[in-house]
Amino acid sequence: MLTELKTGPRVVGAKQTRRALNDRRVVCVYLAENADPAVTGPIKALCAERAVPTVAVSSMRELGDACGIAVGSAVAAVVR
Repeated sequence: MLTELKTGPRVVGAKQTRRALNDRRVVCVYLAENADPAVTGPIKALCAERAVPTVAVSSMRELGDACGIAVGSAVAAVVR
């Protein structure tokens, strides 16, 4: 599933993901399980409100690698 992040259009980070969710451009959201719940919680709630599927990723490092960035990421999303 992480291959979608490597190949398709995406946004990385809580702010950009929240913005894309509000614009209703998000197809799927990836949340790192070891990220701060204060960061991922509001995104998860917004996904539930907008009926956007979420996928749990084991670590921030794994999610960052999947996005092609040199640091970890708590949140990323595939967008249209």
